[in-house]
Amino acid sequence: MTDLPYAPACDRNRDPILEVLRAHLPAQAQVLEIGSGTGQHAVHFAAAVPGWTWQCSDRAEKLPGIRAWLAHASLANTPPPFELYAVTEPVPGLMPPRPPIPLDPVSRRSGYDVVYSANTLHIMGWPQAQALFAALPTLLADDSRVVVYGPFKAGGEYLSQSDLQFDAILRERDAASGLRDIEAVLALAESAGLRLIDRRAMPAHNHCLVWRR
Repeated sequence: MTDLPYAPACDRNRDPILEVLRAHLPAQAQVLEIGSGTGQHAVHFAAAVPGWTWQCSDRAEKLPGIRAWLAHASLANTPPPFELYAVTEPVPGLMPPRPPIPLDPVSRRSGYDVVYSANTLHIMGWPQAQALFAALPTLLADDSRVVVYGPFKAGGEYLSQSDLQFDAILRERDAASGLRDIEAVLALAESAGLRLIDRRAMPAHNHCLVWRR
């Protein structure tokens, strides 16, 4: 596995996140992951629950690494990843053009049952985060879930000294990035018609937020 891209944090957080996913996702689900990174989460979650069809997406330069992880795992429920990053302009929508949305041949129900994203909101700019949430209703099926994992501020305050240092590193690299106020993210979700059903503290001062449409 030395030739595969590797993020140590994925090994540390994958089981706590999986616990949340098991609690809220049905046994059979079409999942779109926005910002799949290395692909480690995808193969871990898809292997744990074969009924989840886990669709990876990310920027074009990330796709070779994701493909390598998917090929290494050789799972039947991980289709090829496609290029997708949240937005290129601060307007509602996803770029490149919206990904294909599953259509159940029996029920004719269209849309993803779950949209999942980990450690992405602090990388993209705030206008892009706003645009991402504005676009979610066009991707989601009825009675679907949105799951977001990552570090946040609360009430404008950092939850740890390490979060403060991490935020400084992010902003030095890109002034538009940085830890988001959890209250602002909750307001974005509410404006997109999503209802918060779980707000769970996770290891290393992270949080997992789960909404229902």
